[in-house]
Amino acid sequence: MASNMSRTMLFTSEEIRRENMKQLLKEVSEALEERGYNAVNQISGYLMSNDPAYISSHKNARNNIQQVERYEIIEELVRYYLESKES
Repeated sequence: MASNMSRTMLFTSEEIRRENMKQLLKEVSEALEERGYNAVNQISGYLMSNDPAYISSHKNARNNIQQVERYEIIEELVRYYLESKES
């Protein structure tokens, strides 16, 4: 069954923001793991302390994560956790 690719897709700015946040965290996590760090520990340390030294500059991860407010990352992580608990 083929889908109709000519249909207009609607996305809200919230959906786009959340998808961008997921991608950012994935990229930062991968960069940290490539350097041998525990991504959960490093990202948690950054979020709790606001010390960017927790995030490696590998693959521009430090600069990328600082483009988003910490509270926005925390909100998204809590939202994701609570939504996954409902399932």
